[in-house]
Amino acid sequence: MSSSKPLSAGFGRRLASLIYDGLVVIAFAMLTTVVYLLLVQGAVSLGWVALGDAQDVADLIQKNPILYVLRDILLVCVSVSFFGYFWSKSGQTIGMRAWRLQVRRLDGSLPTFWQGAWRSLASVCGLGNLLVLVDFKNQRALQDHLSGCHVVTLSKEDNKQIYRSLD
Repeated sequence: MSSSKPLSAGFGRRLASLIYDGLVVIAFAMLTTVVYLLLVQGAVSLGWVALGDAQDVADLIQKNPILYVLRDILLVCVSVSFFGYFWSKSGQTIGMRAWRLQVRRLDGSLPTFWQGAWRSLASVCGLGNLLVLVDFKNQRALQDHLSGCHVVTLSKEDNKQIYRSLD
């Protein structure tokens, strides 16, 4: 890494990265939902779950509070796992790589999976980034404060070096 201290990431870069990552998380959510629908359909086909007055499996999930909550928990787990995995592996998600951002612990190391997962939950769907707009000194978001992390802007060379190290 370069010897200069990286700058804290501002709101604009964080927002742009969040938009990129939001699209990826939506794709994972769609895939997860399809798999969940197939599993519930399998349970219906095997007679483990009855359709009752539901028209189809999607209607069954909407009407059955247990299946509905299970689906929501599954979607949250997939999203949190996405961020926890990428942040613990390289400190960057796909969107963060594009905008040359990296999550680091305050000591400069990468967050653990669980620290990343907690950071993801603490972001409150990205709204925690609004704190950056008033934290002029440190430019840390709510999730940064709660997880003991910060987001830095990398030089182009540092960003490439991280990408190459993943091969």
